[in-house]
Amino acid sequence: MPSVSKNPQEIVTQLRNTFNSGKTKPLGYRIKQLKAFKCMIEENLEEIAKCLYADLHKSKFEAIIMETDFLINEIKYCLTHIHEWTRTEKPDKIMANLLDSVYILHDPYGVVLVMGAWNYPLQLTLLPVIGAIAAGNCVVIKPSEISSATSKFIADYVPKYLDPEAFSVYEGGIPETTELLKQRFDYIFYTGCAGVGKIVQSAASKHLTPHTLELGGKSPVFIDSSVDIETAARRVMWGKCANAGQTCVAPDYVLCTRDTADRFVSAANKVIKEFFGEDPKRSEDFGRIVNDRHFARIAALMKGCDIAVGGQTDSTERYIAPTIIVDAKPTDPIMQEEIFGPLLPIVYVESAYDAISFINHREKPLAMYIFSNDSKLVNTFLTSTSAGGVTVNDVVMHLTVPSLPFGGVGQSGMGSYHGKASYDTFTHRKSVLHKDLFILGEKLGAARYPPSSNGKLKYLQFMLNPNLSLSFRYLSHIIVFALGAGLAYWLNCLKERSE
Repeated sequence: MPSVSKNPQEIVTQLRNTFNSGKTKPLGYRIKQLKAFKCMIEENLEEIAKCLYADLHKSKFEAIIMETDFLINEIKYCLTHIHEWTRTEKPDKIMANLLDSVYILHDPYGVVLVMGAWNYPLQLTLLPVIGAIAAGNCVVIKPSEISSATSKFIADYVPKYLDPEAFSVYEGGIPETTELLKQRFDYIFYTGCAGVGKIVQSAASKHLTPHTLELGGKSPVFIDSSVDIETAARRVMWGKCANAGQTCVAPDYVLCTRDTADRFVSAANKVIKEFFGEDPKRSEDFGRIVNDRHFARIAALMKGCDIAVGGQTDSTERYIAPTIIVDAKPTDPIMQEEIFGPLLPIVYVESAYDAISFINHREKPLAMYIFSNDSKLVNTFLTSTSAGGVTVNDVVMHLTVPSLPFGGVGQSGMGSYHGKASYDTFTHRKSVLHKDLFILGEKLGAARYPPSSNGKLKYLQFMLNPNLSLSFRYLSHIIVFALGAGLAYWLNCLKERSE
């Protein structure tokens, strides 16, 4: 296995030479790399689970469901549909192009950079890479240094399974990342916080590099009094407690009436015990905060809050109990930033319309969750608010649908991926108009040439009318019509000349 250069400029140069050689473009090559990618995950499940436990105390169950299986299923979906996705598109034509070839090719961007996040360090780093490979790109993979064990796994194993001439892993912290971002990439995909997202966007702007930013935000939950509160509590608390709340689409806060809140707190308290026992600290299914800095930040958010459930902490283990806070105020520190931990504040509202107003007076969230049996009310939320994605009567699960693009809006991000959206993200749709030089085609297009006349103007307005576009299914009929139109135009020209 060739050694991986630590110089980002050398890495990018090597990958650009590979891309320019055309090596990554054949469909067979892409499929071979995707299958090798799948083998990398399947053959090293135990090692991956150990790394995720070391970084986040992540249970084997969560490691499989939310990390490795997520990747395997994405690759399977991609392999099933890649022939369809990569097929040349043949759009409808307008009358002026009836004898021309009109099509759209799918071009890879070139050398792309994928920057992963620490909270799901395997999935969030490698899932975009699947789309980049499927599209035919070369990739620089930058794992998060915060999840150091998983970062090392990616650095050690990617070169063993994927083509090292086309795919390189670059590890490091802030200084190394700063140097990496000085390089010219053809596309940048970043997952993480908004602060670093702005740095990435600034670096991309220097070269006008297109980019996707998968960020986060405070994802709200509205709970209507009409729902089964036990089911709602079970689903919300699962989404909040998974990965100890360190999930970009975790329920960040709840909006409901005081009466609904009382019922929810009672049900959620029972659910926490059902999930993790009397002491969640002893449960193998409950994770830990990734490092001391994040632990201190999250613990500080509880100060001065009205804690109804939980609140226990242990700095030696970076443990924070599943915690529910009631009567949170919009001005409280816990409502000023994304929590990214197992704290769930409840904000009292008088009605669903107050909840909509509350959401709309804040930055657009990455996800929004609506619990209601009233279809009209659900539709009001969907049409009156903006969010990256929405799940109704559950949380987080919209991520598991491969046909649904996942991404943010506004401060929660830009661009999307998952399934075909991943392939589309790393693909440039190149429009092609191919005209022949034979005499009939020239006669049909001659009306654009000087000298002008009213006859030419009317003819061109008709031929260029986009509302008269027709598909390839009617090509034979169109050709006959075009020949007739061309003959009529030619005869009209003869008449104008004779007069």
